[in-house]
Amino acid sequence: MTILNIVILVLIVLLVIPRLIPAKGVRQITTATLKNELKDKGKQFIDVRTPAEFKGNHIKEFKNIPLHQLAEKSAQLSKDKEVVVICRSGMRSSKACKILKKQGFKQITNVKGGMSAWR
Repeated sequence: MTILNIVILVLIVLLVIPRLIPAKGVRQITTATLKNELKDKGKQFIDVRTPAEFKGNHIKEFKNIPLHQLAEKSAQLSKDKEVVVICRSGMRSSKACKILKKQGFKQITNVKGGMSAWR
């Protein structure tokens, strides 16, 4: 392997790995744990999938704010309440958690496995 190939490989790893690591300070829960938390009125439940995905299947307690609109619509959310985020598999919700963290939200929870793990 040439030095150029090694440098390119290292750069790719450095760019991909941080995207896969959950944001610090974000709580991770399973869908089983989520079922116990849905009755908590002190939490905000956000589904960051597209409107079409949300319409096809969703959990009634969740409000749909697509990931691409989250930064501009986060003002609709209270920073004083925990925000629980879900998507289809957990990737978009993880990105959403990072966006919320950057915007000053302190209590953020990501649902691991997303709607794919919901039964």
